[in-house]
This record gives sequence, structure tokens and C-alpha cells, in this order.
Amino acid sequence: MATHEQKFKAGETKGQYEEKTGQAMDSMKNKAQEAKDKASEMAHSAQGRTQESKDQTGSYLSEKAGATKGKTCETTETAKQKVGGAAQDSKEMAESGRETTETGKEKTGGLLQKTGEQIKGMAQGTADAMKHTFGRADTDEDDPNVTAKKDY
Repeated sequence: MATHEQKFKAGETKGQYEEKTGQAMDSMKNKAQEAKDKASEMAHSAQGRTQESKDQTGSYLSEKAGATKGKTCETTETAKQKVGGAAQDSKEMAESGRETTETGKEKTGGLLQKTGEQIKGMAQGTADAMKHTFGRADTDEDDPNVTAKKDY
């Protein structure tokens, strides 16, 4: 059996062992708490960066969408202006064509009228000449004092 001194030393060793175990446990708990705090801090920081990144991405996408929308509106407006300009040019060309046609009709009508009058004058001249040739004229057109002989 063990003596009192041995029991005392065993108890003392046990107490030292329990104290060192307690200290080691406290140290481990502290380190675990520090690791937990650091992990939480890192997670919170990462979450903040993620949110910031989302905000920046959203902002970037909003800017790009706005720019794209603006470019689309600008392109649409340019296309409308070009179509409007082409329509106006077409109207102007049609009006110019109408005016040219009217001018051509007027010139042609005037030419036809003039030609008709010339033909009428020539026909009258031919008729008078025929009447003179056959003696059917009422008067000599060159000399108003001479009357033609009537055979009827």
C-alpha cells in the first residue's frame, strides 16, 4: 500500500495534471473562440464584398442596359429620320415628276395647237389655190379689185 507521502505526491501530481489540463482546455477554448470570431469576421467581410460586388455588377449592368437602351433609341430615331427623309425625297421626286409631266403636256399641247393651226392654214391655202385654179374663188386674194368668175 501506498504511504501517505506517496498519496500526497499522487494527489499533487493529479492536481497539477488537472490544472494543466484545465489550462490547456482554456487555451483551446480561447483559440477555438478566436478562430470562430475570425471565421465569422471573414464571412461577414466576404458577405460585404459579395454585396458590394453585386451592387457594382448591378450598377454596371444598369449602366450598360441604359447605354444599350440609349443607343437603341438613338438608332431608332436615326432610322426614323432616314425613313422620313426618304419619304420626303420620294414626295419631292413625285411632285417634280408631276410638274415635268404638266410642263410636257403644256408644251405638247401648245405644239399640237400650233401644228394644227399651221395645218389648218395650209389646208385653207390649198383650198384657196384650188379655187383659183378652177375659177371658183369669189375674189382674188392678191388683188381685192379682181373678182373671179363664177361658173355656177
